[in-house]
Amino acid sequence: MEGLEIDVRSFDIPRLVTVYPDRAGVRWWTKAWFNNKEEGEPSVEISRQTAVGFLKEEIGKETMLEKYYPKQMEACRNAIEQTREQLIRQLNASV
Repeated sequence: MEGLEIDVRSFDIPRLVTVYPDRAGVRWWTKAWFNNKEEGEPSVEISRQTAVGFLKEEIGKETMLEKYYPKQMEACRNAIEQTREQLIRQLNASV
C-alpha cells in the first residue's frame, strides 16, 4: 500500500475556458465553465494580447483559469484532494 500512487486525472473536474471579442473587436473577454455546468462563470475582460496568446496556444488553459478564476480553481483542487484522500481511506480500510 505504501508505494500506491493515485492518478488524479482519473477523477479530474472538467474545466473549459474560451476567449471572445465584442462585436467591434475592440474589447476581449474570457469565460469559463467548471464541472460541466451549463451557465458557466461570469465573463472577465482581458487584454487583446492575452486573448491572442491564448488563441495561439502561447498561454495555456490552466494559466488562464488560475489567473482569471482563482477561487474556482482552488475549489477544484480542494475537491480533487478530498476525493483522493477518501479513495486512500477506502483502500486502506479494505486491506
